[in-house]
Amino acid sequence: MADDDGVFLTEKDFTPTPSSSPTPGADATEAAAAELASSVALSAIVDDEEGEKIMSSSESTPIVPTADDVNAVNELGISITDPAEPPFAVPSARQIVSIGTEDDSYAFTFHEEELNAILAKVPAGWKVSVVSVVGAFRTGKSFLLSWFLRYLEAHCVRRGGKKKADEARPAVAPPPGFSDMQDEGKKWYERVHTLNQHDGSFDWRGGKERNTTGMWMWSDPYFLPRPNGEEVAILLVDTQGMFDHETTVGLTAAIFGLSTLLSSYQIYNVDKRIQEDNLQQLALFSEYGRMAFEAEEKAAAMGVSEEGQETVLTEKKKTAVPSKQPFQKIEFLVRDWQNFDTEDESDIASMEAEMATYLKDVIAEREAADLKETREQINSCFEDISCFMLTHPGFAVIKNKYEGDVSKIEPLFMSLLDRYCERVFKTAGCAEPKTVRGRELSAVELGTYIKSYANMFEEIGAHFPEPETMLEATSKANNANAVTLSVDAYTDIMNAVAGPKANDYHQPEYLKAKHEEAIAKALLAFDEIANFGSRKAIVEARDKVVAKIAKDYEVFVSLNDGRNPLLGLETYILPMLVAGVSFVLRWVADVTCSSWSQTCRASSDLLSHVYMVVFFFLAIVASTKAKQVSDLFSRAKAAFRMLTDSKTKND
Repeated sequence: MADDDGVFLTEKDFTPTPSSSPTPGADATEAAAAELASSVALSAIVDDEEGEKIMSSSESTPIVPTADDVNAVNELGISITDPAEPPFAVPSARQIVSIGTEDDSYAFTFHEEELNAILAKVPAGWKVSVVSVVGAFRTGKSFLLSWFLRYLEAHCVRRGGKKKADEARPAVAPPPGFSDMQDEGKKWYERVHTLNQHDGSFDWRGGKERNTTGMWMWSDPYFLPRPNGEEVAILLVDTQGMFDHETTVGLTAAIFGLSTLLSSYQIYNVDKRIQEDNLQQLALFSEYGRMAFEAEEKAAAMGVSEEGQETVLTEKKKTAVPSKQPFQKIEFLVRDWQNFDTEDESDIASMEAEMATYLKDVIAEREAADLKETREQINSCFEDISCFMLTHPGFAVIKNKYEGDVSKIEPLFMSLLDRYCERVFKTAGCAEPKTVRGRELSAVELGTYIKSYANMFEEIGAHFPEPETMLEATSKANNANAVTLSVDAYTDIMNAVAGPKANDYHQPEYLKAKHEEAIAKALLAFDEIANFGSRKAIVEARDKVVAKIAKDYEVFVSLNDGRNPLLGLETYILPMLVAGVSFVLRWVADVTCSSWSQTCRASSDLLSHVYMVVFFFLAIVASTKAKQVSDLFSRAKAAFRMLTDSKTKND
């Protein structure tokens, strides 16, 4: 509230704030109150008889608050302000994605209204940078983000959309836990005496049970300067921990993928070291984000938004050069690192050099195909990959009863944390706004993209390939190998009996017996290999083997029948039989009938024509199908041998 002379008296005069300006003393406070009172002229004359109230002019005697009044206000922490002015806004983490509903405990729900309320605090057209933290549950993600809040509170140019130096009233209440905020001789973290678990922090606590579910974004943006003189709004995002025994792999992939899509600086929180499974998980889950990104790319290329409306493409967007990788930055944050070679705890620069060397060794190209593909996948998704390491904060911090006492945190951890916050927020990394297709996004544009991506995971997530656990993937591969090898064992046996290269025909009974022998050996081979993973999956794979063998057996039966020496003889036997009968009848007619009988001569001529036609037919067939004729004689011989063998066996 200001008087006519432009003198301000606000809550800042009585409440500690992150501002570097000193707090006005008692004398200054009294002088301000006196000057304020001197400009106000109020008096009232009440006529008891007429009940009229007449306001006096400025010549009336002013009402001046005493020094005791001002001191009482100072003690109570209440400023002299307009009673109609709203109370302090309470900053907190707001949930933008929740997991589970009354109907579906695994539902993925996007809360657009919460996101819009946060982004509305960023001035129109201003660029936005999003810092998100992902990783396994119970690894200190929310604890880290709460420290980020303290750092930003101490270093930001403005918060909640107003400049700290010029605002007549702070946009948000100072975070709990700060002390001596005006002491310029102390570092920012030395002014924090307690890191609250709830108020002014991302909710955190010690213990083994999960604490964060879904995705949470801090309610107020913090503004930091960019090298070009502009300011960028910083948004902090906390995500549900992965692999918490209660969330499906599909939901975990969706959360990780959405976090990757919306962030410009993603921190992958890992415990003690970067292991191969961390890289595999990053490769898998970032692939989900890449798939959603490419789906959005296709929609943008078609000029159609999610609602079917035409997408507005500015000339800047059209001419922007998209980067090769879809995502900006991923940083491995190794927690509880124990292997620094540097003994001097103040030599942070040497420790950072060790971090860079460690990351180089981890992501170096490997000869093994699976290791190589994992690293190629990560490099193809992110423009920048880096690493930082934090030591253990102290055993007092990990106890369930720990409530945020900063004095119990190890000094080396705080030194590294200080350097890490500077690295994230004061160097070029975080100051770089979120970009899509090479163009920096404003808050409104970021909100549009987040909505599109979130709805994609929420509504059409079923179209993405179902993710698998490592056990499922290993079991699936093992069962596939068992199916292939067992079917091969069957075909090897049957090929020798009735395969394409076999020559002999076998009786159906013999072929059936060999089939049963081969299928028994094939299933035995399957059972020896398929002994890992889900029994249901193994049974399904075994049924697949049986079905494949049944189809193969039909092929072998067909091949064997094709070698039957009697097969197709009816094609030649019937015409030859007709010709033979015609010849015999003609001979009988010529012998028995008299030469003068016209009927006998006509019958003889007809029968002669019949067997001559058959003869020429067979001659033509023989000339055009020499191989079939040769096969016919071969089959005839085989049939003769088969008949003689059968007769010998019967005798």
